[in-house]
Amino acid sequence: MADFLDTTEIKEALQNNNQALAVDKIKKLLEMAANTPLNIGITGESGSGKSSFVNAFRGVDHRDDQAAPTGVVETTTEVRAYPHPSYPNVTLWDLPGIGTTRFPADQYLKHVGFERFDFFIIISDTRFRENDVKLAKEIQKMGKKFYFVRSKVDNDLQNAQRSQRNFDAEQTLALIRENCKEGLLKEGVQAPQVFLLSNFELQRHDFHRLHETLERELPEHKRDALLFAMPNMSLEIIKKKKEAFKSKIPHYAFVSAACAVVPVPGLSVAVDLALIVSVVQKYKTGFGLDRPSLQRLADSTGVPLEDLTSVVHSPLSLNTINKTLIQKLLLQSAAIVALMAAEEGLKFIPLFGALVAAPLSYKVTEKALLDFLHVLAEDAQNVFKRALCCMNSPV
Repeated sequence: MADFLDTTEIKEALQNNNQALAVDKIKKLLEMAANTPLNIGITGESGSGKSSFVNAFRGVDHRDDQAAPTGVVETTTEVRAYPHPSYPNVTLWDLPGIGTTRFPADQYLKHVGFERFDFFIIISDTRFRENDVKLAKEIQKMGKKFYFVRSKVDNDLQNAQRSQRNFDAEQTLALIRENCKEGLLKEGVQAPQVFLLSNFELQRHDFHRLHETLERELPEHKRDALLFAMPNMSLEIIKKKKEAFKSKIPHYAFVSAACAVVPVPGLSVAVDLALIVSVVQKYKTGFGLDRPSLQRLADSTGVPLEDLTSVVHSPLSLNTINKTLIQKLLLQSAAIVALMAAEEGLKFIPLFGALVAAPLSYKVTEKALLDFLHVLAEDAQNVFKRALCCMNSPV
């Protein structure tokens, strides 16, 4: 798959004064970026917390119809796909624990369809066992990435707190992490990467380290797919989503500018509105501000939906995104109104007017998208803070 950031063909089209081809290439690149598939294999021994991780990553409560079934016994007996509810191109695959199959590690990988996965996460709720090590070695041998996740560390912290006189949470976590690494190294796993998680509170412990590692090691065109599918478990994640959305605004603005060259009054504004509606909806979904995402957040955190929506200020977050709403908000900005008026007026001036209208249209679309992105990112931050505050408040 071509890299989303490779704009060589677009530059060549512009150098050849072929705007139509440049617009077509930009649209294809944007579409490709939005639909880049990412397949994550989740495996481990039975009862290790695989299904809980799948649900937590997707922001789905275990009681939800879309949830992977969880239980104290092995509930995964076959490969099951769980697409992200907002980004179906991102799929977590709940794999049967290797200890529950009759396949040795190399045949197990063929059985579950090894080639489809971008990387594997091997989960254990205690120490990593012989089957985990065998599987890791086979994955390593086949040239794919894998990561060890030590789940349910909250249980270890509680046990340590009850049994230790001078309890220190960070020291306990560091000891667990090092013990896991030492055990894996002794078994011959090269440079094991171990992350400590609580499936019920992803904002704690090592989830941010896991995301940073995946972000660093994934191919560039896969990173946004991972980022946008990530739950908003930190302000840093929200900031990264904002920057990723912002990086694409010049592409959308160029499409708008190309349409402005056509000297038909009203055409560019009509195209801009449709384009802006589409992009703002992407922002809303990416920040988890659409109604289904907010409801899933309420269900998974136990924070009432009303509490979450009470800190949302932009009408974009709580209303349906359509041309009427976008136009109404655009007309509330004096700077955008002035640019739009100038653009429409210039179209009546032959040749020169169309050439000047293009950069004006670029500016209108660029400013509108930047403004809308900013207010939606603020709402996402407010929702995250409210959810975190309510979760940490004593009952």
